[in-house]
Amino acid sequence: MITSQIFGPVAVVQLNRPEARNALTRDMMNDLAAQLVNFDADDDIRCVILTGTDPAFCAGLDLKDLERTYNGATSTTASKVEIRGLMPILSTPVVGAINGPAVTGGLELALACDFLIASERSTFADTHGRVGVMPGGGMSIRLPQLIGLNRARQMSLTGNFISATTAYEWGLVNEVVPHDSLLDRALEVARAIAENDPAALRELLAMYEAFGHRGDSDAFREEARWSRTWMKERFDAQRFESTRDGIIQRGSQQQ
Repeated sequence: MITSQIFGPVAVVQLNRPEARNALTRDMMNDLAAQLVNFDADDDIRCVILTGTDPAFCAGLDLKDLERTYNGATSTTASKVEIRGLMPILSTPVVGAINGPAVTGGLELALACDFLIASERSTFADTHGRVGVMPGGGMSIRLPQLIGLNRARQMSLTGNFISATTAYEWGLVNEVVPHDSLLDRALEVARAIAENDPAALRELLAMYEAFGHRGDSDAFREEARWSRTWMKERFDAQRFESTRDGIIQRGSQQQ
Protein backbone atom coordinates (compact mmCIF):
# COMPACT_ATOMS: atom_id res chain seq x y z
CA MET A 1 0.00 0.00 0.00
CA ILE A 2 1.22 3.49 -0.88
CA THR A 3 -0.11 6.49 1.02
CA SER A 4 0.57 10.19 0.61
CA GLN A 5 0.16 13.49 2.44
CA ILE A 6 0.50 17.07 1.23
CA PHE A 7 2.42 19.67 3.24
CA GLY A 8 2.06 22.83 1.20
CA PRO A 9 4.39 22.48 -1.80
CA VAL A 10 5.76 19.13 -0.56
CA ALA A 11 4.22 15.69 -1.05
CA VAL A 12 5.21 12.90 1.33
CA VAL A 13 4.81 9.47 -0.26
CA GLN A 14 5.00 6.54 2.15
CA LEU A 15 5.45 2.80 1.68
CA ASN A 16 2.81 1.50 4.06
CA ARG A 17 3.01 -2.25 4.44
CA PRO A 18 4.75 -2.50 7.82
CA GLU A 19 3.71 -6.09 8.52
CA ALA A 20 5.92 -7.11 5.56
CA ARG A 21 8.59 -4.48 6.24
CA ASN A 22 7.24 -2.58 3.22
CA ALA A 23 8.31 -5.28 0.76
CA LEU A 24 7.22 -4.22 -2.70
CA THR A 25 4.60 -6.10 -4.68
CA ARG A 26 3.90 -5.44 -8.35
CA ASP A 27 0.72 -3.60 -7.38
CA MET A 28 2.64 -1.40 -4.93
CA MET A 29 5.24 -0.55 -7.55
CA ASN A 30 2.51 0.39 -10.02
CA ASP A 31 0.72 2.50 -7.41
CA LEU A 32 3.98 4.20 -6.43
CA ALA A 33 4.71 5.05 -10.07
CA ALA A 34 1.19 6.40 -10.54
CA GLN A 35 1.34 8.64 -7.48
CA LEU A 36 4.78 9.97 -8.36
CA VAL A 37 3.72 10.75 -11.93
CA ASN A 38 0.61 12.55 -10.67
CA PHE A 39 2.63 14.68 -8.26
CA ASP A 40 5.16 15.40 -11.00
CA ALA A 41 2.35 16.80 -13.15
CA ASP A 42 1.01 18.98 -10.32
CA ASP A 43 2.50 22.49 -10.53
CA ASP A 44 1.71 23.08 -6.85
CA ILE A 45 4.04 20.25 -5.78
CA ARG A 46 7.66 21.38 -5.85
CA CYS A 47 9.32 18.44 -4.06
CA VAL A 48 8.49 14.85 -3.07
CA ILE A 49 9.69 12.97 0.01
CA LEU A 50 9.76 9.17 -0.20
CA THR A 51 9.79 7.28 3.10
CA GLY A 52 8.57 4.08 4.73
CA THR A 53 6.39 3.09 7.65
CA ASP A 54 8.41 1.89 10.63
CA PRO A 55 10.15 -0.40 11.32
CA ALA A 56 11.69 -0.48 7.81
CA PHE A 57 12.12 1.67 4.76
CA CYS A 58 11.79 -1.25 2.37
CA ALA A 59 12.83 -4.91 2.57
CA GLY A 60 12.98 -5.17 -1.21
CA LEU A 61 10.70 -6.97 -3.62
CA ASP A 62 8.19 -9.38 -2.11
CA LEU A 63 9.69 -12.82 -2.80
CA LYS A 64 6.20 -14.33 -3.11
CA ASP A 65 5.44 -11.80 -5.82
CA LEU A 66 8.73 -12.05 -7.72
CA GLU A 67 7.45 -14.19 -10.58
CA ARG A 68 4.54 -11.81 -11.14
CA THR A 69 6.87 -8.83 -10.85
CA TYR A 70 9.19 -10.02 -13.59
CA ASN A 71 6.68 -11.81 -15.82
CA GLY A 72 3.42 -9.96 -15.22
CA ALA A 73 1.98 -7.00 -17.02
CA THR A 74 2.96 -3.50 -16.04
CA SER A 75 0.39 -0.96 -15.01
CA THR A 76 -1.22 1.51 -17.40
CA THR A 77 0.73 4.31 -15.72
CA ALA A 78 4.07 2.51 -15.91
CA SER A 79 3.51 1.70 -19.60
CA LYS A 80 3.07 5.41 -20.42
CA VAL A 81 6.18 6.74 -18.67
CA GLU A 82 9.82 5.80 -18.76
CA ILE A 83 10.80 3.79 -15.70
CA ARG A 84 14.44 3.92 -14.69
CA GLY A 85 15.30 1.32 -12.10
CA LEU A 86 12.34 1.20 -9.74
CA MET A 87 11.06 4.75 -10.21
CA PRO A 88 9.67 6.79 -13.11
CA ILE A 89 11.86 9.55 -14.49
CA LEU A 90 10.60 12.75 -12.87
CA SER A 91 11.31 16.46 -13.21
CA THR A 92 10.31 17.04 -9.56
CA PRO A 93 13.09 16.47 -6.99
CA VAL A 94 12.66 13.41 -4.77
CA VAL A 95 14.28 13.29 -1.32
CA GLY A 96 14.56 9.87 0.27
CA ALA A 97 13.87 9.84 4.02
CA ILE A 98 15.26 6.46 5.02
CA ASN A 99 13.61 5.48 8.29
CA GLY A 100 14.95 1.92 8.68
CA PRO A 101 16.53 -0.97 6.76
CA ALA A 102 16.76 -0.48 2.98
CA VAL A 103 17.56 -3.89 1.55
CA THR A 104 18.23 -5.06 -2.02
CA GLY A 105 15.25 -3.77 -4.03
CA GLY A 106 14.60 -1.34 -1.18
CA LEU A 107 18.14 -0.06 -1.55
CA GLU A 108 17.60 0.28 -5.31
CA LEU A 109 14.46 2.30 -4.62
CA ALA A 110 16.42 4.56 -2.26
CA LEU A 111 19.14 4.96 -4.90
CA ALA A 112 16.51 6.24 -7.35
CA CYS A 113 15.94 9.30 -5.15
CA ASP A 114 17.93 12.46 -5.84
CA PHE A 115 19.59 12.23 -2.43
CA LEU A 116 19.02 10.61 0.96
CA ILE A 117 18.54 11.72 4.55
CA ALA A 118 18.74 8.81 6.97
CA SER A 119 17.47 7.98 10.41
CA GLU A 120 20.03 6.71 12.89
CA ARG A 121 18.07 3.44 12.76
CA SER A 122 18.59 2.96 9.03
CA THR A 123 20.77 0.21 7.63
CA PHE A 124 21.63 -0.72 4.05
CA ALA A 125 22.37 -4.02 2.33
CA ASP A 126 22.46 -5.59 -1.12
CA THR A 127 21.47 -9.26 -0.77
CA HIS A 128 20.92 -10.08 -4.44
CA GLY A 129 23.72 -12.65 -4.26
CA ARG A 130 22.26 -14.28 -1.16
CA VAL A 131 18.81 -14.81 -2.70
CA GLY A 132 20.05 -15.64 -6.21
CA VAL A 133 18.52 -12.65 -8.03
CA MET A 134 20.31 -10.18 -10.27
CA PRO A 135 19.82 -6.43 -9.78
CA GLY A 136 17.53 -4.81 -12.31
CA GLY A 137 16.75 -1.57 -10.53
CA GLY A 138 20.00 0.32 -11.05
CA MET A 139 22.09 -1.19 -8.25
CA SER A 140 25.22 -1.88 -10.29
CA ILE A 141 25.05 1.62 -11.81
CA ARG A 142 24.02 3.97 -9.04
CA LEU A 143 25.68 2.34 -6.02
CA PRO A 144 29.27 2.56 -7.36
CA GLN A 145 28.62 6.15 -8.46
CA LEU A 146 27.86 7.07 -4.85
CA ILE A 147 30.26 4.98 -2.78
CA GLY A 148 32.92 3.84 -5.25
CA LEU A 149 33.27 0.61 -7.18
CA ASN A 150 35.16 -1.40 -4.57
CA ARG A 151 32.81 -0.54 -1.71
CA ALA A 152 29.84 -1.35 -3.95
CA ARG A 153 31.42 -4.71 -4.78
CA GLN A 154 31.96 -5.37 -1.09
CA MET A 155 28.31 -4.69 -0.29
CA SER A 156 27.03 -6.86 -3.15
CA LEU A 157 29.47 -9.73 -2.79
CA THR A 158 29.12 -10.08 0.99
CA GLY A 159 25.47 -9.15 1.40
CA ASN A 160 26.44 -7.58 4.72
CA PHE A 161 24.60 -4.62 6.22
CA ILE A 162 26.20 -1.25 6.77
CA SER A 163 25.04 1.20 9.42
CA ALA A 164 23.71 4.70 8.91
CA THR A 165 27.04 6.07 10.12
CA THR A 166 29.00 4.02 7.60
CA ALA A 167 26.53 4.98 4.86
CA TYR A 168 27.20 8.63 5.66
CA GLU A 169 30.97 8.14 5.74
CA TRP A 170 30.86 6.34 2.39
CA GLY A 171 28.68 9.00 0.75
CA LEU A 172 25.52 6.92 0.37
CA VAL A 173 23.45 9.32 2.49
CA ASN A 174 23.83 13.07 2.92
CA GLU A 175 22.79 13.30 6.57
CA VAL A 176 22.02 11.09 9.56
CA VAL A 177 19.50 12.47 12.03
CA PRO A 178 17.72 11.21 15.17
CA HIS A 179 14.91 8.88 14.20
CA ASP A 180 12.13 11.05 15.61
CA SER A 181 13.47 14.07 13.69
CA LEU A 182 13.70 12.40 10.29
CA LEU A 183 10.49 13.64 8.70
CA ASP A 184 10.89 17.13 10.16
CA ARG A 185 14.40 17.40 8.71
CA ALA A 186 13.30 16.00 5.35
CA LEU A 187 10.46 18.53 5.23
CA GLU A 188 12.86 21.33 6.11
CA VAL A 189 15.12 20.38 3.21
CA ALA A 190 12.19 19.82 0.84
CA ARG A 191 10.73 23.24 1.65
CA ALA A 192 14.09 24.85 0.90
CA ILE A 193 14.00 23.10 -2.49
CA ALA A 194 10.42 24.25 -3.04
CA GLU A 195 11.41 27.91 -2.58
CA ASN A 196 13.40 27.83 -5.81
CA ASP A 197 12.32 28.43 -9.39
CA PRO A 198 10.76 25.15 -10.64
CA ALA A 199 12.03 25.62 -14.19
CA ALA A 200 15.58 26.17 -12.94
CA LEU A 201 15.36 23.06 -10.74
CA ARG A 202 14.16 20.94 -13.65
CA GLU A 203 17.06 22.22 -15.74
CA LEU A 204 19.56 21.53 -12.94
CA LEU A 205 18.31 17.97 -12.57
CA ALA A 206 18.62 17.47 -16.32
CA MET A 207 22.19 18.79 -16.26
CA TYR A 208 23.17 16.48 -13.40
CA GLU A 209 21.61 13.60 -15.32
CA ALA A 210 23.68 14.49 -18.38
CA PHE A 211 26.99 15.33 -16.73
CA GLY A 212 27.05 13.95 -13.18
CA HIS A 213 28.78 10.71 -14.18
CA ARG A 214 31.29 12.38 -16.52
CA GLY A 215 34.56 14.22 -16.09
CA ASP A 216 35.84 14.50 -19.65
CA SER A 217 36.67 17.76 -21.42
CA ASP A 218 33.65 17.51 -23.70
CA ALA A 219 31.38 17.48 -20.66
CA PHE A 220 32.75 20.86 -19.52
CA ARG A 221 32.23 22.32 -22.99
CA GLU A 222 28.71 20.90 -23.22
CA GLU A 223 27.82 22.28 -19.80
CA ALA A 224 29.08 25.72 -20.82
CA ARG A 225 26.99 25.64 -24.01
CA TRP A 226 23.93 24.54 -22.02
CA SER A 227 24.48 27.43 -19.59
CA ARG A 228 24.85 29.99 -22.38
CA THR A 229 21.61 28.79 -24.00
CA TRP A 230 19.75 29.11 -20.69
CA MET A 231 21.11 32.62 -20.08
CA LYS A 232 20.20 33.73 -23.59
CA GLU A 233 16.73 32.22 -23.76
CA ARG A 234 15.43 31.86 -20.22
CA PHE A 235 17.35 33.98 -17.70
CA ASP A 236 15.07 36.46 -15.92
CA ALA A 237 17.14 39.48 -14.89
CA GLN A 238 14.24 41.13 -13.07
CA ARG A 239 13.67 38.05 -10.95
CA PHE A 240 17.38 37.88 -10.19
CA GLU A 241 17.41 41.48 -8.95
CA SER A 242 14.31 40.98 -6.80
CA THR A 243 15.60 37.83 -5.10
CA ARG A 244 19.33 38.60 -4.77
CA ASP A 245 19.17 40.41 -1.43
CA GLY A 246 16.99 37.70 0.07
CA ILE A 247 19.44 35.03 -1.06
CA ILE A 248 22.38 36.86 0.52
CA GLN A 249 20.44 37.33 3.75
CA ARG A 250 19.44 33.67 3.85
CA GLY A 251 23.07 32.66 3.39
CA SER A 252 24.24 34.82 6.29
CA GLN A 253 21.56 33.30 8.53
CA GLN A 254 22.72 29.76 7.74
CA GLN A 255 26.36 30.44 8.66
